[in-house]
Amino acid sequence: MDIKQVDEFAKEIIFKAGQRIRDAFSYDIEIETKSNANDLVTNIDRETELFFIEKIKEFNPTHRILGEEGMGEKVESLEGVVWIIDPIDGTMNFVKQHRHFMISIGIYVDGVGKLGYIFDVMREDLFNAIAGVGAWYNDSPLRKLQPLKIEEAVIGINANWVTPNKRINHEKIIELVRTVRGTRSYGSAAMEIAFVISGKLDAYISMRLAPWDIGGGVVIAKEVGAVATNFNGKVFDFLTADTFLIANPAIHQLILEKYIEEKK
Repeated sequence: MDIKQVDEFAKEIIFKAGQRIRDAFSYDIEIETKSNANDLVTNIDRETELFFIEKIKEFNPTHRILGEEGMGEKVESLEGVVWIIDPIDGTMNFVKQHRHFMISIGIYVDGVGKLGYIFDVMREDLFNAIAGVGAWYNDSPLRKLQPLKIEEAVIGINANWVTPNKRINHEKIIELVRTVRGTRSYGSAAMEIAFVISGKLDAYISMRLAPWDIGGGVVIAKEVGAVATNFNGKVFDFLTADTFLIANPAIHQLILEKYIEEKK
């Protein structure tokens, strides 16, 4: 695979998809629910995923697409070239606010992340990386993350996990919230990952994310030194959903060991 050629092509279709989504606000958006009332999908999510599939297959029909909306083929292995795509990450933000949603794409070769992209559609901001080469924000190089203390950290976490719940010991999360400098919640996993990558956040914690939520971000994270794992400290499996922590390397292990306790 010619990495540079694929990178140029990927950026081209991401910018085109972004324009299509912005144009979509001029006509009616059809909203449906998926697994629950807060799990939304729109006709624009599906149309955007189909746009990516059509363009990618024209570019190279052997490339496979693992997309959130399931519009492509069924992907049960990461052999060969696989694009992991979330056409709109943050659909509720898209519907409610018309902002704070991202296109997330990771391109993997035999299970190894080679190219990563997170695109803020309304701001037209692109975070991207080529594995082993570097990471960029709108073509400006992103620097390696600098060490910091947990007391100086600002973390991304949904407020649900600070209340009694079935997944995690909320008392430890309360202790974490009291220890850090501040918390944020943006409603888009890809956006929060992008903020960790660029140093706007120092960690992001989620109880359950799918491959398309993080496929692009994990590739970029590695290039700036951010550490991304599940709650067991293991590398994420890009064929199933899992717990997720991405953080500045200075605090990643501390958060795992001291503040995260899953309920059995």
